[in-house]
Amino acid sequence: MTSANTKRLQVAICGAGIGGLTFALALSRYPDIDIEIYESARALTEVGAGIGIFPRPWKVIKMLGLEADLLQVTETAIVDGPVSGFRYRKSDQYEGKDFFTLVTQGSLMLFHRADYQQTLLNHLPKRCRTHCSKRLRSYTQRQSGPIELSFEDGTIASCDVLVGADGVKSAVRAGVLGEKARWAKGEGRWKEAAEILQHVDPIWSGANAYRALIPAQKLQAIAPNHQVLHTPGVQYLGKQGYILAYRISGGKFVNLVAFVVQHHLENTTFNGPWMSTVDVSAFSSTFTHWEPDVQILLSCVEKPMQWAIHTVRPMQSFVSGRVALLGDAAHSMTPHQGSGAGQAIEDACILAAVLGHPSTDRTNVAQRALRVYDSIRCPYAYRVMEASRINGRYFTLRLDEDGTIDIDKLPPKQQWEYLQRLGHAIVKNWEWTWTTSIDTALQEALRMLEG
Repeated sequence: MTSANTKRLQVAICGAGIGGLTFALALSRYPDIDIEIYESARALTEVGAGIGIFPRPWKVIKMLGLEADLLQVTETAIVDGPVSGFRYRKSDQYEGKDFFTLVTQGSLMLFHRADYQQTLLNHLPKRCRTHCSKRLRSYTQRQSGPIELSFEDGTIASCDVLVGADGVKSAVRAGVLGEKARWAKGEGRWKEAAEILQHVDPIWSGANAYRALIPAQKLQAIAPNHQVLHTPGVQYLGKQGYILAYRISGGKFVNLVAFVVQHHLENTTFNGPWMSTVDVSAFSSTFTHWEPDVQILLSCVEKPMQWAIHTVRPMQSFVSGRVALLGDAAHSMTPHQGSGAGQAIEDACILAAVLGHPSTDRTNVAQRALRVYDSIRCPYAYRVMEASRINGRYFTLRLDEDGTIDIDKLPPKQQWEYLQRLGHAIVKNWEWTWTTSIDTALQEALRMLEG
């Protein structure tokens, strides 16, 4: 990084995904902060297809000046009032049935991940230096002096603040927890140290997602009236999984994600590669008897990507000294609320605000700014994480945790009433995304910092 004391802070970011790049852009508004980005991949590429951004994190997008460019790569229009969103269908039967349409206050903005990342890169100033093929091996921090970073290629670097935005398999998280475990052992708290280390490795959610991009023209040629082509999106629900489909990249593609869910395997170990290209037959049997609309979509899928969905066990803190975690490194969650990217964006916003505050410097960053970030973001992100987990249950037609009610054994009238209760529960679980504002969190962070 740049030499010594010409900058108020030297910040190193491990990870150049959505969270890391959004944080870098937000922090770049403060010219007296030096920013280095270290990415383990050989080139900056996004893995994945579609992402959704709700009104709450979209406020951050506007603050960062990204809105105009992002609107060029989406079909979604910005609406401030009620917006009809995804349609929900019970589809694990030959004749599927609509039972609910999600109405949000403000638009759910839908993007291709690669489009979002490229927009960030286009806005990132050149003074934010990015280094690829830099996988963190370990870091060392002492009570004073810079944090020392060691990379797998044998190179070293230093910084005042290290931010881990390096995903669910985060090397920074492993360092943070290892550090805390050593401190606990040093004070004879062996049981606590063992508990801390339980949070290092991700855990399987019991769900696998199968993702594919379908050219919209291909679907149009087969089924010109298919509802995915004429609605904001559709979720096809069943007891063993669900399928989400919506258009992205200006309507050029349909983003399809098929989820196969085994609730009884939650928090177990997944045997096999977490991500791999598979044949459609790897998951299509789950949806064999589903309605014709689903069969048409699956007939369009080629070379889907299997993703074994892993999460992290909630930790007591995102921070250790002058090291902070952000995004999936801190709170990797299931994708059932479409809020993983949004929460990383919110992390980036709050962390940049407290680090950029004029009162923050090398001498107080650990005791003040990072503690404020932690107190604001840690509890909130974990509430969203649990809400996302609950949505995963709802999307497999379970209102209760144990799934004791078999909806298919209910008489038609009771089944319909059950589905209406389910729709209401989905709205209640999701409404925080449009009834709360990032402004409140920002104001609280600044109040705590200045108080």
